[in-house]
Amino acid sequence: MTWTIPIEQVAAFAEGPFQGNPAAVCPLQTWLPDQLMQAIAAENNLSETAFYVGREGRYDLRWFTPTCEVDLCGHATMAAAHVVFQREPDLEMVQFSSKSGPLTVNRNGQSLTLNFPVQPGERCTAPAGLNQILGTSAVACLQGVDLMAVVATAREVEALKPESQAVASLPGRGLIVTAPGSDVDFVSRFFAPSCGIEEDPVTGSAHCSLTPYWAERLGRSNLVARQLSARGGLLHCTLAEDRVLISGHVVPFLSGFLHLSPNQLS
Repeated sequence: MTWTIPIEQVAAFAEGPFQGNPAAVCPLQTWLPDQLMQAIAAENNLSETAFYVGREGRYDLRWFTPTCEVDLCGHATMAAAHVVFQREPDLEMVQFSSKSGPLTVNRNGQSLTLNFPVQPGERCTAPAGLNQILGTSAVACLQGVDLMAVVATAREVEALKPESQAVASLPGRGLIVTAPGSDVDFVSRFFAPSCGIEEDPVTGSAHCSLTPYWAERLGRSNLVARQLSARGGLLHCTLAEDRVLISGHVVPFLSGFLHLSPNQLS
């Protein structure tokens, strides 16, 4: 006998097929053992797999990379909300409880909007070797949940080829590298090899730090951002006091079932 668990794969912050950041979403009746959820995330081998439990628009939500559980994830929250909205088409807002507190996602026509906590960084001295890792000079450095390096141009962000082991030695969850944009307000890339993610295609949670920095620097609260990974992603960000509103589009990719044996569930 095998047990089946629904699974969906959805790309968040996508402008079209095969863009944005793909996340797996598993709606559950009850929580699975932690080690099993971690094994499922490793098997999926996406930057995040989201699991949620609940009903009627209120859910507990957890996120796993291929190697660890994380406290906050934007694109997988957006993907999870998309799955909820598909299952509950009359909903206009879904409420999630998470390790980072309450999170909401609103449906606004064809886009979804995350309501996330601000995670500002503090200006700091660049760690030793950072410029060698970047292959260019950081003009500013901030330390928060992640280390954020600001460089002069989008071209420098595009050209980054950091060595993963060196990035993993830096303080923080991961490395954000950002610069002013040309057709958008700012661009970024995000690397988190210590969490099993060499480069994340589009990182909603990083924009909880990016948005307050660029809002202060540019003098306005409504910003458009692009993450310059190979897949690429577009994010509309608004600083609203101690919250960041992050909007984007999703593209569903696949639906199916996991098949698990009883001994895997114990």
